[in-house]
Amino acid sequence: MTVPPETSPPSGQTPCGEDARSPLRVFLQTETGSAAVLLVGALAALVWANVAAGSYETLWGTELSVRIGSGSVSLDLREWLNSGLMTLFFLVVGLEARREFDMGELRERRRITLPLLAGLSGMLVPVAIYLAVNAGEDSVHGWGAAMSTDTAFALGMLAVFGTRLPNSLRVFILTVAVVDDFLALAVIAFAYSGAVALPALLTALCLFGLVLLLRRTVGMRVPSLYGVLGAAIWVALLKSGVDPVVTGLAMGLLTYARPAERQDLEQASRVFRRFREQPTPELERTVRRQIASTLSPNDRLQRMLHPWTSYVIVPLFALANAGITLSASQLSHAFTSPVTLGILFGYVLGKPLGIIGATWLTTRISAGRLHPPVGWGAITAGGTLAGVGFTVSLLIATLAFDGDRLEQAKIGVLAAVLCSFLLTWLITGLISALSGTSRARALLGTGQSIVDLSDPVDMDRDHVRGPLDAPVTLLEYGDFECPYCGLAEPVVRELLADFGDVRYVWRHLPLTDVHPGAQLAAEAAEAAAHQDRYWEMHEQMMSHQGDLRPKDLLRHAEEIGLDIDRFRADLRAGAGAARVAADVESADLSGVSGTPTFFVNGRRHHGAYDIATLSAAVRAARARAALTGTAQQT
Repeated sequence: MTVPPETSPPSGQTPCGEDARSPLRVFLQTETGSAAVLLVGALAALVWANVAAGSYETLWGTELSVRIGSGSVSLDLREWLNSGLMTLFFLVVGLEARREFDMGELRERRRITLPLLAGLSGMLVPVAIYLAVNAGEDSVHGWGAAMSTDTAFALGMLAVFGTRLPNSLRVFILTVAVVDDFLALAVIAFAYSGAVALPALLTALCLFGLVLLLRRTVGMRVPSLYGVLGAAIWVALLKSGVDPVVTGLAMGLLTYARPAERQDLEQASRVFRRFREQPTPELERTVRRQIASTLSPNDRLQRMLHPWTSYVIVPLFALANAGITLSASQLSHAFTSPVTLGILFGYVLGKPLGIIGATWLTTRISAGRLHPPVGWGAITAGGTLAGVGFTVSLLIATLAFDGDRLEQAKIGVLAAVLCSFLLTWLITGLISALSGTSRARALLGTGQSIVDLSDPVDMDRDHVRGPLDAPVTLLEYGDFECPYCGLAEPVVRELLADFGDVRYVWRHLPLTDVHPGAQLAAEAAEAAAHQDRYWEMHEQMMSHQGDLRPKDLLRHAEEIGLDIDRFRADLRAGAGAARVAADVESADLSGVSGTPTFFVNGRRHHGAYDIATLSAAVRAARARAALTGTAQQT
């Protein structure tokens, strides 16, 4: 049944909107601020090195030893940061990549192939350019400094252009960055490490094998055990002569991600009620364990570590490694040096050529079966953004060079960051100058996006409001007793009033463990649907969420003009229970555990559900639907 949407005053930002963000969105938004702090760290290093070069090198060259019994690890502060704390940064990168692999865009395994090849090509082409520029020079061994994209800087700069580029590009860039991070760490381990001590290396491999065994048998129930084993692997790799930062990425990629299961959340609610009735220390520990178990280890580790890596570790890395003394003569000499030019051309030209070329070639060879998730304009901007090489590039430069060559390499890295930003700004400006349809095609492309909604909208079964042939479908899983659904309701009404080409679908997800009246309210709505008055009952109950007892439901039914005897009989017989159960089952299949949860053309909406955010999601879905030329049934 279709009922014209009604208008209501705008509600603004819903209080729960900020808490409804996905871990991928939180990660990317944190990177925005992290990029600014990273830039401050790099600038502070440059000022420090040029004002007081002696104190700069003295501090970071200070040796620090950790001794346990007869064993010890002795490194200077810069090495502790580069090989120690940066391991946590790569752990977070691995966690985010694993989450995308388990729950995000990459859960369709065929979507991995293209960014994997783009990442590989985006490393090989810059290396080839560096080798060509340095052919016949003894600096040729520094090729590794020209190949790896800085994940933190690239995603931070991407956020700066966020209004100009589609969200799907973030996942593509993240995947490309993780690919070359992993390969770059392998290069560090085998090309830029010292003489390898075989016993220590075998020890590290055996410990990693133990991690794999425990993961298959014990699972992630004892996270501290993996922390101890990770630290032991790090020490063993360090003693072997292999740079141990690869430990973080490997451990992150092993840490699975999963959505919160509705059954686990209900169990947590039951345990909390027991604690509310009997607040004992034993039950308090049980509650904490049960709540923690509802979230995957991946989510918990990201929330715990990411702020530290973004706002402390990576900026400290920049402070410790970006300090170079600058003068006119030194800059003049650097920009005639094959080291500086090889790195600069490798990043600014090689990265875009490698990524765009591999993406185009893969798309052509596969006859379109493998296609980029965004348009070619966005891919081009992503290629220039990938030319930001900072963290790993400086890390390799410090291993490959010293003295003047190291200074020249650092100048090349910093110059590449600036040039990549300017190129991306130019490209996004050109895209913005295109006409509406051309701009949408350049940004979004014509490929089909992944669908998160497992049970497509059925026009004969679902409750639909708005034009039946609308190109955009906004679907909500809701609970009539949920206060956040009540806050979202006027936002949905305003959205339907603003957009005449959006249809709205409501599906039931009564959270009976926290809302005891939600199930009966859902069945009452279905009883009203039997008299073709579903939306009137829906609005009546959403407007009186505190009055959903049986006598209240009868009053609501009477106020909207239902046949009360028939309504009462249907409610007593549970005539709508099967329909509610079907909606709950479809929510479980789509990984929905809380309310409200929105889907826009089958894609789960992550983020706030204020009018501005939902409107932006609708506009993007409408543009993509127009480009693909297909009506969305989800």
